[in-house]
Amino acid sequence: MLWVDHHLPCGKRTRLWGGAFLCWVCLMLAMPKIPHSPKQHVFADMRNFLGVPNTLNVISNFPFLVVGVLGLVLCLQGSFSAISLRGEVWGWAFFYAAIAGMAFGSAYYHLKPDDNRVLWDRLPMIAFASLFSCCIIERVGETIGIICLFLLLLLALASIAYERMFDDLRLCMLFQLIPCVAIPSMSFVFPPKYTHSRYWLWTTGVYLLAEFEALADRKIYRTNHYIISGHSLEHLCLVMVPVLLSVMLMHRNIKVTRWRLNN
Repeated sequence: MLWVDHHLPCGKRTRLWGGAFLCWVCLMLAMPKIPHSPKQHVFADMRNFLGVPNTLNVISNFPFLVVGVLGLVLCLQGSFSAISLRGEVWGWAFFYAAIAGMAFGSAYYHLKPDDNRVLWDRLPMIAFASLFSCCIIERVGETIGIICLFLLLLLALASIAYERMFDDLRLCMLFQLIPCVAIPSMSFVFPPKYTHSRYWLWTTGVYLLAEFEALADRKIYRTNHYIISGHSLEHLCLVMVPVLLSVMLMHRNIKVTRWRLNN
């Protein structure tokens, strides 16, 4: 099957991203300031095993290190044959590096949760930025995807700095929410370059499930008779996001041939 990709005209593309940015600004202005609360550092399961504080919340981050390191090695070695563009290599490499970094950052935070350490629990923001840019490269185009990669990485760092300086969680919350809406939307609006594109939707669903587990931390802990908390389950559920995406990269193939007429 041959499909000629003319890309979006420059004017329409500018209006599209301008509209998205305007929506983001409106959401930011409409939401009230969300300061840190001491309660956010109090988790349901704070048991201590073998001298490790908050043991299950700490060790449940270990799978991120395994998946992140393996994915980064396979990506840089070119073992994922479906990664056909240089921009995709950069995007997926940043993604897997951020996943590996999450293991250290989140574990460090959960050893002694407080406002000073929560900064290290924000490394998923780098993963969100990288993953979103990979989707843009695949669906929209390599050039705009690479530009978005660096802009989103800067925005992720700016969001973390804003939270730290102004004690306001709005930017970080919106940064995590937008990919959950944008990636499924792009999956329906823009035709896929590769097969197995349904994995994008599955990973979005898994991420939303993980967020529900975090919100229901204490209820889940009580429901399973204090075996494992919702927050620890959130970590184990979140690690399925890079696992599913790795399965996608291992099995997908180029679905259509794209002729870049306006590169």
